[in-house]
Amino acid sequence: MITIDYKDRRPIYEQIMASIEDLAARGVLGPGSQLPSVRQLAMELSINPNTIQRAYSELEKAGVIYAVKGKGNFVADDAAKLKEEKLRALLDALAQQVIQAMELGATEEQLEQWLRQTIQRRKGGEKA
Repeated sequence: MITIDYKDRRPIYEQIMASIEDLAARGVLGPGSQLPSVRQLAMELSINPNTIQRAYSELEKAGVIYAVKGKGNFVADDAAKLKEEKLRALLDALAQQVIQAMELGATEEQLEQWLRQTIQRRKGGEKA
């Protein structure tokens, strides 16, 4: 579910935040889903509970999760908006990459072929 990559340059709490945001955006953690307790997740990941608490606090500030006193932390109802925001950011990044490729001389046909090949690889197929 949530993994830590010690080779990643981002702080551990940011990696935890990104994992939870990703799980919520993909619907793995639906609205109202309870997150593991700070202590439980700290034990599972073998990291300091303060790190988990910081990630949860930042996620709460961002509106991704909410805390219920005495009950725990839960995925917010508008976590679905997170998916839309991530898709919009990916579209912006893709547009920048397409512009860069075209500035380097890539044709529309090449771009379309690359996109088809990428989709095929994602589906597990061999070629476009």
